[in-house]
Amino acid sequence: MPDKPVTTYVVSVFEKPHWRTMLTTKDKDKALAMAKEIGDKVRVETITPKPKRR
Repeated sequence: MPDKPVTTYVVSVFEKPHWRTMLTTKDKDKALAMAKEIGDKVRVETITPKPKRR
């Protein structure tokens, strides 16, 4: 049985002129806490890979 894809959360902050990745984690609560701590100009992206087809 194939493994389920694991969701990864990426916390990025805007530093002129680019977005910079601050944290990559598999824990949603940790990602949201980090974004709240940083404050403005922060985004949390969710990445879930698609399962491989056979």
